[in-house]
Amino acid sequence: MTFISQELLDDLLAQEERLQFPAFDNDMAIALGLLLMELGRARNLPITVDVTRAGQQLFHAALAGTSADNDQWIVRKNAVVMRFGHSSYYMGRRAALKDVPFHEAMLVDPLEYAAHGGAFPIKVVGTGLVGTVTVSGLPQHEDHALAVEAIETFLAKQA
Repeated sequence: MTFISQELLDDLLAQEERLQFPAFDNDMAIALGLLLMELGRARNLPITVDVTRAGQQLFHAALAGTSADNDQWIVRKNAVVMRFGHSSYYMGRRAALKDVPFHEAMLVDPLEYAAHGGAFPIKVVGTGLVGTVTVSGLPQHEDHALAVEAIETFLAKQA
């Protein structure tokens, strides 16, 4: 369990600010998804990975140990990012710090929105939010950390 503090929230927002793309197209989405699959395979992780842009699913794959339930988690985590513009982990931790259930604080249906870690906003410099990269299958802080690691690695290779 990750300790919840204002410092954690600030760190999560700093990640979002730092991890922006110069551009984001279909080929980049596929390459990012494949990078996440490579990380998952190398570590024998039971993960499902999803990458979307402008509402279109551009990459989706699942490793052994996952189920259709992970697909539903992805849909609900992505809904949080696309509605609120922040990572699903940030939104959930923000609500937890205030000690208010996310669904009550944001007046959303828990069957449609899951403020659990794993969905990270794909933001393009000068444009803003264009999509999501999402991991499901691990504890929420690990889903989030894996998505962030992949984006950091991907952007470093692009530089």
